[in-house]
Amino acid sequence: MFDDAFWAVHSDLPREGPGDNASTARALAAMTGLPPKPAILDIACGPGMQTLELAQRSGGHVTAIDLHAPFLGQVRQRARAAGKEDQISLVRASMSRLPFAEGAFDALWCEGAIYIMGFAEGLQAWRRLLKPGGYVAVTEPVLFQPPEETPPAVLAGWAEYPAVTTLTGILARAVWAQYQVVDHFPLPASAWWDGYYGPIEAKLPALRAAHGADRAYAHRIREAEDEIDLYRRHSDTYGYLFVVLQLP
Repeated sequence: MFDDAFWAVHSDLPREGPGDNASTARALAAMTGLPPKPAILDIACGPGMQTLELAQRSGGHVTAIDLHAPFLGQVRQRARAAGKEDQISLVRASMSRLPFAEGAFDALWCEGAIYIMGFAEGLQAWRRLLKPGGYVAVTEPVLFQPPEETPPAVLAGWAEYPAVTTLTGILARAVWAQYQVVDHFPLPASAWWDGYYGPIEAKLPALRAAHGADRAYAHRIREAEDEIDLYRRHSDTYGYLFVVLQLP
């Protein structure tokens, strides 16, 4: 699924998806029932910007999982640089096969990746890991208007995730999965540009100069350019929604 050309585009970025520390902090602050030093599972942690933010702000222990080993290496470097190695554990694992005991965590975290399993599907599969009254925080793609009012280019851009829906649809799925909605808010446009699209866009000219004759690289570069251009033109019609949920 992910070839060398994909990782050339997506390596050495501050984040592996839209997000920012202020949004992570807001979602964590909404979890008012957490214990003083919570056990948090960061699912598909990527390079770990939010992992470090969670460790610093919660005072608890964060277990960060990802299948891509270089991401875990970046998390380790960040934890070491911040003096947070004792608060962060790293596990190479798939989000669909999480190797943890039932009720092991006070909170589950997943920024920009639950769509891989599906929003409701992920919530259902992961709930066994939560202690009673535990929390989940995820970001999920959202349409700001009903599909019939959304530009066709946006719907085409999200064709690989046909489950993309509106705020109402997302919250209905959360309730269907038997969670209580604690908070929700859209990520600001800066969360797309500062740590994600901006750094990707900056590296594309050098990648094209070095590898543009390679068909796989040309495809991945064009894919990134198209995705960035779509958001630049239509950011008023879609985004990511941060959703904080709790087991009843």
